[in-house]
Amino acid sequence: MMVRVNGEESKEIDGVELEQPQDAHEEVRRIPPWKKQITIRGIIASLVIGTIYSVIVTKLNLTTGLVPNLNVSAALLAFVFIGTWTRLLQKVGFVSTPFTRQENTVIQTCAVACYSIAVGGGFGSYLLALNRRTYEQAGVDTEGNTPGSHKEPGVGWMTGFLFATCFVGLLALVPLRKIMIIDYKLTYPSGTATAVLINGFHTPHGDKIAKKQVHGFAKCFSFSFFWAFFQWFYSGGDKCGFVQFPTFGLQAWSQTFYFDFSMTYIGAGMICSYLVNLSLLFGAVLSWGLMWPLMRHKKGNWYPATVSESSMKGLNGYKVFISIALILGDGLYNFVKILLFTATSIINRLNKRGSNAISDENKNQAMDDRQRNEVFLREGIPIWLACTGYVTFSIISIIVIPLMFPELKWYYVVVAYTLAPSLGFCNAYGAGLTDMNMAKDSGVVAGLVGCGLIKSIVSISADLMHDFKTGHLTLTSPRSMLLSQAIGTAIGCVVAPLTFFLFYKAFDVGNPDGEYKAPYALIYRNMAILGVEGFSALPHHCLQLCCGFFVFAIAANLVRDLSPSKIGKWIPLPMAMAVPFLVGAYFAVDMCMGSLVVFVWHKLNSKKAGLMIPAVASGLICGDGLWILPSSILALAKIKPPICMSFLAT
Repeated sequence: MMVRVNGEESKEIDGVELEQPQDAHEEVRRIPPWKKQITIRGIIASLVIGTIYSVIVTKLNLTTGLVPNLNVSAALLAFVFIGTWTRLLQKVGFVSTPFTRQENTVIQTCAVACYSIAVGGGFGSYLLALNRRTYEQAGVDTEGNTPGSHKEPGVGWMTGFLFATCFVGLLALVPLRKIMIIDYKLTYPSGTATAVLINGFHTPHGDKIAKKQVHGFAKCFSFSFFWAFFQWFYSGGDKCGFVQFPTFGLQAWSQTFYFDFSMTYIGAGMICSYLVNLSLLFGAVLSWGLMWPLMRHKKGNWYPATVSESSMKGLNGYKVFISIALILGDGLYNFVKILLFTATSIINRLNKRGSNAISDENKNQAMDDRQRNEVFLREGIPIWLACTGYVTFSIISIIVIPLMFPELKWYYVVVAYTLAPSLGFCNAYGAGLTDMNMAKDSGVVAGLVGCGLIKSIVSISADLMHDFKTGHLTLTSPRSMLLSQAIGTAIGCVVAPLTFFLFYKAFDVGNPDGEYKAPYALIYRNMAILGVEGFSALPHHCLQLCCGFFVFAIAANLVRDLSPSKIGKWIPLPMAMAVPFLVGAYFAVDMCMGSLVVFVWHKLNSKKAGLMIPAVASGLICGDGLWILPSSILALAKIKPPICMSFLAT
């Protein structure tokens, strides 16, 4: 992807050139005031989009734990919603307010803030890890898994927890927005890509592109929804339906190698890079194709013959802790890398601050860039407001969180909120350079909740900087961006728990043999146990394997970063490899199918593929995701599918 912010350079996204406004002065004159950039119809559209995407990401969280970046998709869906709305009004004779790029940006920001709570709120990780089922799966007889250290999910306390913690992250880095966006000119690739797409929509040429994308989205959405509806009729029992189709034979099916016809995973595979999907497949082959079949022969030697595979003292213990080793190795490497990136870049910029090069650059700065900076700074957010807000919300959390979780002392919360801004800055700076958000990667309860506090602040603050970058490039007021983010966060704090409980009550969440395994809940709990108990929590010979995979994760990252690009681009991502170790291979097959579709499409017609892939992937994901709502209602009403399609060896 090559991005030109204005006039002189070529603007492309996935090979498709997008028209941009040529007259920055004229564009600035036509910008609506910041209060008019937030509209009632925009908030309604954000609520609908945020709710749909909350359902989608909750499903992904509870099945694989792998959620692709949906910012561009949300911007497209916002354009679809408001564009359809204005056309309907025109047909019945009403004249509606023009749909501007600023309103499009605000809707996208609000919707992303809403569904981000479902992603980073802990419903598939640290909050779900508190429930009794995960507590029992981690081993009741495990020393670090303290008796009684569990708390059942509840809409009330989860909503209160989110309101007490999520708003702090919105204000942590607001005073640094000028430094990161204007002074350091950090790229924030996802934010830039979203801005390029939105700018492209709101031009005459972009309107033609948008119509094609909307048509493609509608067709794929309809197909995906009705395909999910059709599949439901054949899933009337355990291990029934197309989701259990033995594509490669029953023996491969028994090792989770099959294509399950999930449009959500195919669409996610079309959005994710080839490297992510191939890393997933490599991890699946290594674990379910080689390691687990071999380790089953060690039953009675490495682990007791009397325990089930799902026990942490059995094969499941190796699956969980080797996954943790890969995640920790990859996370540690990238955290250190981002710290070094941040420190080196800041030092270089400080050394050059007084040089003539910077002065010359400022003198030669394009007029359109200066206009963007003027808009970005004209309606600024007072520093005193951000600091006062951060302190106020922190005090609320310091009071509320220990009341909800007595195991977490108030001074732990103080330490967390003292450290969070510095960690948030490092993460947001690293995300601006590399597009990597590292947040998305005492007793057990205290460890899990404390983890959630830091993770929430670090993740939300980085997401806000991505949105500020989008706002800067689309001439959207920072005030409207921050307010829309706050509105979206408030909506998400209500929608996310309700969405989670839709799954929690309708489906068998946390069943290691079911569809909704919630793998990261068990991983987070065992990381907390490991922090309390140490290496004595590991099964026999597991420590040696964990050390080996921890070293492999660091070595793989080093080779990818230090070797020539021809070699480095084929080195697998350890974080992606870790997911199928615990979940299985089926979703990796689906996502690789998505990559295959993208590859073939680019070979046949690269320009059309670059134009239509985001719309097609969004349609597949949204159609399949929307079917979850009626299927959940049917499950809650105890209405079961009439047919069970299953396959047996003869």
